Amino acid sequence: MEMVPSTMTEMWTTMGSTIASFMFIWAIIRQYCPYELRRYFEKYTHTIMTYFSPYIKISIHEFTGDRLKRSEAYVAVEAYLSVNSSKTAKRLKAEMGKDSNNLVLSMDEYEKVTDEFRGAKVWWVASKVVSATRPMAYYPEQEKRYYRLTFHKRYREMITGAYLEHVVKEGKEIKVRNRQRKLYTNSPGYKWPSYKQTMWSHIVFEHPATFGTMALEPDKKKEIIEDLVTFSESKEFYARIGKAWKRGYLLYGPPGTGKSTMIAAMANLLNYDVYDLELTAVKDNTELRKLLIETTSKSIIVIEDIDCSLDLTGQRKKKGGKAMADDEKERKEVKEESSNSGNSKVTLSGLLNFIDGLWSACGGERLIVFTTNYVEKLDPALIRRGRMDKHIELSYCGFEGFKVLAKNYLKLEIHPLFDAIDGLMKEVKITPADVAENLMPKSPLDDAEKCLWSLIQALEEAKEEAEAAAAKKVVEQSQDGGGVCSENCLAEKASE
Repeated sequence: MEMVPSTMTEMWTTMGSTIASFMFIWAIIRQYCPYELRRYFEKYTHTIMTYFSPYIKISIHEFTGDRLKRSEAYVAVEAYLSVNSSKTAKRLKAEMGKDSNNLVLSMDEYEKVTDEFRGAKVWWVASKVVSATRPMAYYPEQEKRYYRLTFHKRYREMITGAYLEHVVKEGKEIKVRNRQRKLYTNSPGYKWPSYKQTMWSHIVFEHPATFGTMALEPDKKKEIIEDLVTFSESKEFYARIGKAWKRGYLLYGPPGTGKSTMIAAMANLLNYDVYDLELTAVKDNTELRKLLIETTSKSIIVIEDIDCSLDLTGQRKKKGGKAMADDEKERKEVKEESSNSGNSKVTLSGLLNFIDGLWSACGGERLIVFTTNYVEKLDPALIRRGRMDKHIELSYCGFEGFKVLAKNYLKLEIHPLFDAIDGLMKEVKITPADVAENLMPKSPLDDAEKCLWSLIQALEEAKEEAEAAAAKKVVEQSQDGGGVCSENCLAEKASE
């Protein structure tokens, strides 16, 4: 009886000594054995072990190829496991879900969870591999994340077929349900933490604008909504006609007419992300293409005030005053001019290829929106049909637009002062932004009538300024003509 403890003690002592010896030898091997030799040994050891193991493993990596874009399969598996792993995993990570009202849980790195499908048990592991190369001073170690699926070989046909299809399909549906719309912006290339990480940074997109709150004529509003909805439902149509599933919109008009609000309303109508592209932060055309590749489907790519972004306003000379109809000649001419663009980081030719070149077909269901205050300054090649398919003019506020704003700001659909405002709006140009500012209460004591009188006063002042400007113009024209007008003459011309 006394020999048992001593035997157990000897056994544990021997085992501890063996493990310690093994760890020492392994440390020596890792320290002095060349990396290539170790990799060779691990490779063939793994090959030998697979002959004795009844399990099959499938790896789904986050990036494939040159890692320009995240794998759709990886994203779908991530979404699928966010639901199916939250009940069994012990280590989870949390992110904000749709509308920022809930947290979406998913398995943390190196966590293992079990799933079942038609009686077959499978195991998922979230893992990563860190590059063996030494990182540069400005770049961290490169990480390759992946999910590994393990299952028994007798279920091979079912898992590689029906189960993976089930995972991808359900993962995409979960992703749409939990999708939180985002507003992206691009950063200068020198600020990227590593070559693999995204070139876009984002915040949650929570702009409240809708077409219902926009000061637009009802017919124009209906036309735009129908065009957008038709585009979003036309995947098969674009495939049939052989065109990339994208559409260009040019929004133009005076400042304060609601161009940025229109973009927000588009995003809210279609539930799209918004990519606000700052061209001055883009190094060259190659970087511009990389930015395009990293945008997702169901998105709006926006370049605001494009006439101010780069030197894109030059009017190219036409031989003999005739337009070149051939698109190849047009592109050649654009390249010649853009080479003389001085300090421009992106050429006009590069931007045209970004809009409708071969790279524009990477992905689908995208809107490309340009805004400008001076459409006449833009190069015709930039805004022709096929690039900017639909031109939308956002002009001064009319009476129908005013009624929308009055309902939004003052909760009024009718008021005795509406007639006076209608009459003044027919004579004076005023932007929706100016109308909204006058309708907005400035203190708790401001009621609806006071706000309407504020708008009437602004309209009357604008009318007086317009009349004074017209009278001044008449005087200048009279002086240039060498003639002298009487006061009655000037008054008649000013009234005209």
